[in-house]
Amino acid sequence: MKLAEVQDQMQKTVESTQRAFNTIRTGRANASLLDRIVVEYYGMETPLKSLATISTPDATTIAIQPFDRTSMGAIEKAISLSDVGLTPSNDGQTIRLNIPPLTSDRRKELVKLAAKLAEEGKVAIRNIRRDAIDAIRKREKGHEISEDESRDLQDQVQKSTDKFIAKIEDLLTTKEKDIMTV
Repeated sequence: MKLAEVQDQMQKTVESTQRAFNTIRTGRANASLLDRIVVEYYGMETPLKSLATISTPDATTIAIQPFDRTSMGAIEKAISLSDVGLTPSNDGQTIRLNIPPLTSDRRKELVKLAAKLAEEGKVAIRNIRRDAIDAIRKREKGHEISEDESRDLQDQVQKSTDKFIAKIEDLLTTKEKDIMTV
């Protein structure tokens, strides 16, 4: 396993963690809140963004305009059953989601959720590190590389690990500030 591959995998993990953070509500309307919502549409599980245009007309409202009006009921049901915690209102053409201000308790819960997601990202990076170091040690045992080269490679992998874990920490700090800002 090459160092570039390891760094690429770690970068993808950071990006995945960032996407997970984007699905956490911060008190402001954000279309990515609905990214995980899947709608039962003609017997198929379909992502909401494939069925409708999602926009944020103002800071506290998300507007969902289905491409097919017959899917409105299914979209409303999917939103109601999801863990987003928002109640849809339907005016016949558009489904609106009003984002209520977050209570301090809810903000604390969301910070805990963000911390959990960050920890999952860090664990994934550590797993990548473990796999890379195992591969390096295997190459050393197979006499493909010297002991010194092995140590150097392991140090480089560790430095990459530290760098990407720091990136996740930065993302978490930013998200926590975002959530706690009233």
